[in-house]
Amino acid sequence: MRNPKYKFNPESLSFDKISLGLRDILLRTLAILLGSVIVAVVFNFMYGLFFDTPKEKALKREIEQLSLQYNIVHREMANLEKVIEHLQETDDNLYRTIFGAEPVQPTQRQAGIGGVNRYDELEGYNNSKLVIETAKRLDGIRKKVYVQSKSFDELILLSREKEDMLRSIPAIIPISAKDLTRIASGFGLRIHPIYKISKFHSGMDFTAPLGTEIYASGDGTVESVNSGKRGMGNYIVISHGFGYTSLYAHLDSFSVKAGQKVHRGDVIGYVGNTGLSIAPHLHYEVMLNGQNVDPVNYFFNDLSAAEYEKMIEIASKTGQSFD
Repeated sequence: MRNPKYKFNPESLSFDKISLGLRDILLRTLAILLGSVIVAVVFNFMYGLFFDTPKEKALKREIEQLSLQYNIVHREMANLEKVIEHLQETDDNLYRTIFGAEPVQPTQRQAGIGGVNRYDELEGYNNSKLVIETAKRLDGIRKKVYVQSKSFDELILLSREKEDMLRSIPAIIPISAKDLTRIASGFGLRIHPIYKISKFHSGMDFTAPLGTEIYASGDGTVESVNSGKRGMGNYIVISHGFGYTSLYAHLDSFSVKAGQKVHRGDVIGYVGNTGLSIAPHLHYEVMLNGQNVDPVNYFFNDLSAAEYEKMIEIASKTGQSFD
């Protein structure tokens, strides 16, 4: 049982027992409750300053994990950027050189991503700087990959065109001449066999028996098949595309007709002695964009390096043409 409290009464010089009314009891109770609330708030505040709640601890762990993952992503992006840089260098310095294409301009590869407020929604957070930097690097990589992908698409088209071009270039000797003994006259100034004057010889002459097979030196379309008793005599012109044309003159007979598609190595006619010719032979010309070029520079498809050097030497020493 609670002990009673007393208060000294100076008038009666005695101790009077204190009895509390309902109002006093309520005020004291309220004061105790208010004090308890204040103490609890202060305690929680101080505890929050120095100690984390379980939820805060979980969130901090999650943030640490995310930061670690972002750092790992940055390292992987750095490796990816190195790979892309290597692809770009190989593209510009090798692939495009092979196909005769201009390198991709640096301004095109380094073009930025549009939108001045592109990353506004990522601002205002504790790790905004890291997140925005990651987003920018990803956008940059995405742009480089897109540009490189378009470049490779272009190279695929060029390779297909180059493949057609390589098949079409007049790149083989038009008769069987592996021993190189049939080269009679080369390209350039030569003594004309009939007029005995120095005259420009616009092709190469190959001696061969009458009826020797003549081959198309590259894929193309027979542009014309011509018969005559003067000049070139019987001759064939093949259009190879890509600016190339080849001519085969002094033939005995033909095995193709105008407009016919031919492939490298197809028999198109036979060696003769028609037109202005002093002996059975094939007069062969190559033209690029309408201009005669030295055919010897195009016999790279079926000769070894040593054979090619020997052919150049023989062609340069012959002093008289056969036509």
